[in-house]
Amino acid sequence: MVFHLPAGLTSGRFERRGSAEVWISDGLPDGLEELWADLLRQAPVTGLQPHLCRPGDHGRPEAPAAADAVRLDEFLAADFAAYREKRLPLWTAPPSLELPEGTPDDVAPWPHDPGPPFDSWPGLAPAGPESSTGPGPEEAAARTAVDLCTGRYDPGLDLVLVPAHRSADVPALVGWDHEADVPLLTALLRSWEERFGARVVAAYGGEVLVSVARPPLDPADAERLALEHVLSTADNIVDDPPTPFPEYARGLVGRTEWRFWWD
Repeated sequence: MVFHLPAGLTSGRFERRGSAEVWISDGLPDGLEELWADLLRQAPVTGLQPHLCRPGDHGRPEAPAAADAVRLDEFLAADFAAYREKRLPLWTAPPSLELPEGTPDDVAPWPHDPGPPFDSWPGLAPAGPESSTGPGPEEAAARTAVDLCTGRYDPGLDLVLVPAHRSADVPALVGWDHEADVPLLTALLRSWEERFGARVVAAYGGEVLVSVARPPLDPADAERLALEHVLSTADNIVDDPPTPFPEYARGLVGRTEWRFWWD
């Protein structure tokens, strides 16, 4: 046994991922919601983060320490300047309602995207509001884990326990198979943990699923957060499917689950 296992788990096995050993369940345990919340509450003592991933996912583990060097505000300011310069012609062009001849009748034109309402980097979004009645980060993450495992789409995930200081570092440590800038993503996830009570629940294929305990409730705050999502480089943010930036930002108000994927 590489580390002491908390109570309530199914049978499982230890497996090396890079320089770390992780524990992988043989199946999802009963009472996953309660167990997940308990595991997160114990994490400051056990040093183990619960996580969902596919047993066959074996990418290249990376050191989360690379995220320590990312000065997030400065990095995103430079990224937004470059992104805006590239996209501005599309944002300012008049919307096209014409489709090529022969397009099927049920295909609609792509919606026009006016882009973010900022001429320069507006700074990181303020922290989400605290609530005395809403779920804490542990409960929010547990609900998201259960929703993922019991939904209509079953991605075939196993429970994994990962030695990590925080859930934001887990995708890098387990060798998540990705096309993302992992140091940048890790820095963003760490910041979202602090500002929004976010927790990484799962990483599989090219997807990362994040629970959110304190989402933004102010539309202006959601716009700034939406820009952070865009600059994560995830393909699904406004691009796949095509979603105008204002519409994506409005959808973040009160949303307790964020999904990111890279093709």
